[in-house]
Amino acid sequence: MSSYTFGTTIAGPIDEVRALVESALKDEGFGVLTEIDVAATLKAKLGLDRAPYLILGACNPQLAARALDIDPSIGALLPCNVVLRESERPGTVVEIVDPITALGVAGSAELAPIAAEAAVRLRHVLQALVAGPRPTPRV
Repeated sequence: MSSYTFGTTIAGPIDEVRALVESALKDEGFGVLTEIDVAATLKAKLGLDRAPYLILGACNPQLAARALDIDPSIGALLPCNVVLRESERPGTVVEIVDPITALGVAGSAELAPIAAEAAVRLRHVLQALVAGPRPTPRV
């Protein structure tokens, strides 16, 4: 990963991993606001063939509202991007922007706790992905 993301590699193709990512995000209070299919865009605009690569814009409305109350311009740094890309080995790389790094650009001590909470929640998303699906309780 990089100095501004954290992530993991999950077994399975992007479409299957995406469903797991969205479920784990939902469990942490995030929804997906945007989707950019980078591979399709590069094919359509430049004629380039690339491996599947998606950018999902994840947002936790409560955290976003708190951040926007502090600094309305912070919207330029939202939502939290989650990248799904084909791994060099079998599987899908899931990389999430580190909110502490992203919101740190604003240099606001008031935003730091919000960024920290978002980072904890997004790390929980990765932990859930690594742990795998939870068994369905029997009734």
